Amino acid sequence: MRSKVIGAVSLAVAAVGLFAATAPAFAQQKTITIWWVKGFYKSEDDALLAAIKKFETKSGIKVELSQYAVQDMIPKTVAALDSGTVPDVAYSDTYDVQAAGKWAFEGKLEDLSDILLPMKSEFAPNTLETALLYNDQTKKKGYYGFPLKQQTMHVNIWNDMLEKAGFKQSDIPTKWNDYWSFWCDKVQPGIRKATGQRLYAIGQPMGVESTDAFQSFYTFMDAYNVKLVDDDGKLTVDDPKVRENLIHAMKDYTDIYTRGCTPPSSTTWKDPDNNVAFHNKTIVMTHNFTISIPAKWYEDSINPALTQEQRDAGKKAYYDDIITTGFPNKPDGTPMKYRSDVKTGVIFTASKNKAEGKEFIKFLLQEENLRPYVEGGLGRWFPVTKASQQSPFWQADKHRKAAYTQFTGGTIPFDFTKNYKFTILNNENVFAKAMNRVVSEKIPVDKAVDEMIARIKQVAG
Repeated sequence: MRSKVIGAVSLAVAAVGLFAATAPAFAQQKTITIWWVKGFYKSEDDALLAAIKKFETKSGIKVELSQYAVQDMIPKTVAALDSGTVPDVAYSDTYDVQAAGKWAFEGKLEDLSDILLPMKSEFAPNTLETALLYNDQTKKKGYYGFPLKQQTMHVNIWNDMLEKAGFKQSDIPTKWNDYWSFWCDKVQPGIRKATGQRLYAIGQPMGVESTDAFQSFYTFMDAYNVKLVDDDGKLTVDDPKVRENLIHAMKDYTDIYTRGCTPPSSTTWKDPDNNVAFHNKTIVMTHNFTISIPAKWYEDSINPALTQEQRDAGKKAYYDDIITTGFPNKPDGTPMKYRSDVKTGVIFTASKNKAEGKEFIKFLLQEENLRPYVEGGLGRWFPVTKASQQSPFWQADKHRKAAYTQFTGGTIPFDFTKNYKFTILNNENVFAKAMNRVVSEKIPVDKAVDEMIARIKQVAG
């Protein structure tokens, strides 16, 4: 009996010892919270989830992931900043263009130089620079964000509609004025006559709640070589030449509406609406800040949830009927150089687990993890790393090749990378407001531009 008691006590002591030895290992397991924008395609989210699972296995750090629609990300993040309960890592497609510069200026973002500088040579030109922002607390710049992917302006055309209107791709002019006249004066009458329907040649985003509107207008400004800020971020809008060319750009942009070449509803379009109009074939062409339009049809072509007929329609649209191309030459005859919008994620200074958050970012930015995530966007996003840009993915079809050609031809950054207050102007969409003053309120273009300049000076001067 005595030996049984001693044995029982020994087992109990051993169990306590085992628990004592293993308890700290469990206690030390860290959990990080990540907020991430919901992907446009299932493949994009699947690649992110796969990377997170690999990270958890390798690091022993648990990830609590919350995904939100793109329009909800900034309001939720601002509320979290106000309450002091921020996630450890956060990414949204809108942070860079609408918020990150302001947050960096206010000292709300963690400097990620320690993880980005060692891999600086891996990034393509004009990518990492987007995250180099000014902090007014430290009075210097730092890398207040991690670049993941980028986008630029493309033109999508229904080739079958163009042919129905009596034209082929080789008929499209390359000179600026001839180009827009071709769509308005030739293609639109042609397609209406051929179909007997009130179709439109162009989908021209003009909605105040549309990022497409100001991104497209930037392309028109670039056509006239307008620079709103210099390299130091100082405004140039008092230069009479800048004002003159802004008026030219605004007139060209709004003329498409006043000539009746874009649907009347385009003044209230939100970001998906020019896509929808294109997919519904109520417009022949539109300009869009990714190749998400053809990618939608590619996704249809491989979607097992659709019927064979629907997959075949997706395949035909993607490979045969839709053209992806760039803008015509500028009015001065030189080729267009496109703005690149580099998408960045952040760690906040109020984040509770910064070291572990940085470990996740370092892991995600490794080529074998980042490439599947970017390519999961089906061409909607272009890589920020040199190695991923040379992936066979970008030579696989005509749409991706067109995007590759535009990006590798050289890009320029948006003004908010030089003057963070342009994130405020982008949020307000002063550009689309000016458009609507012209087309809806019928005020002269020069007056609308002067009002816009006054507001730019008020906010960013």
